[in-house]
Amino acid sequence: KEPAPMNPHAHITFKGPDGKIEFKRGINKLPKKPKEIKPHPHGVELGMLKRMAETTRSKTLIGFLMNDFSRVGKTSALAVCKKARLDPNTDPHSLDLKSVERLYRAIQQTEFIRPPTDCLSPLGEELLIEGMKKELPAEFFAAVTRKPEVYRGMPFQVEVAIAYGGNLPNQAKLMRFANKVPLLYQAGDCAITKSVVSIDWSRYGLKQSSKSLPEGPIVILVHFASVWVPFISEGKQAIAAYPIIMKEIKLGLQEVGRRLARYLAGKRRIELRRRKIQIFERYIPEVARAL
Repeated sequence: KEPAPMNPHAHITFKGPDGKIEFKRGINKLPKKPKEIKPHPHGVELGMLKRMAETTRSKTLIGFLMNDFSRVGKTSALAVCKKARLDPNTDPHSLDLKSVERLYRAIQQTEFIRPPTDCLSPLGEELLIEGMKKELPAEFFAAVTRKPEVYRGMPFQVEVAIAYGGNLPNQAKLMRFANKVPLLYQAGDCAITKSVVSIDWSRYGLKQSSKSLPEGPIVILVHFASVWVPFISEGKQAIAAYPIIMKEIKLGLQEVGRRLARYLAGKRRIELRRRKIQIFERYIPEVARAL
């Protein structure tokens, strides 16, 4: 059931020991198709840089930097070679470990243009809401797709959605996703969980105990899309708490929180108006007889 809200464009059939369960397609619109990009220099570790130098088709170091990486032009490639004290015409296949280490340090010290973000495939606010409506019997939905950001040369994008009220259980639920795949374990170690519990949900009309999820009938969905998700372990169930990632998740949560607060405030105004009408209806007969 976890993948269904995040993939409303897919018809999912699960054949289990208790029979077949179907999650029907909710919308006939596909998310944006990502484009393939080359690695950004700031997103490459030392071991990967060494392997790339050994397997490149380029015959010169400057050609290797320009052809095998994104956002590297001739000027920045020459600057890297100068800082690394390496000849631009050196054959990259002949680089020893010390030379690769100098090249790696030079890359880290050089400024490059931010990597392109068309390699990401966010679901989008419309599909997020449709996916949650399809699976959750709530009365209010809100979603926000943040603008792409970059950490360590890796582009990423955060999406946040909430469902509130209706026939939802009176217990908050957090749904975590990385590239549309649900993260089911290690919730306490994940940047998503840490970001959610760090928000003061009382500002948005919800009760909350210290360092916990908000209370009430609410489902919070957070999607992290990136070309390289920084998992904390080989289990790939929790995202590392990089400051820029935490910041983007919190900003997304605050935005949907403000929308929820406006909805709850309007709901409280309607309830107050209804109570006033009930009071008038209760005393109108008495007032009429007295008059």
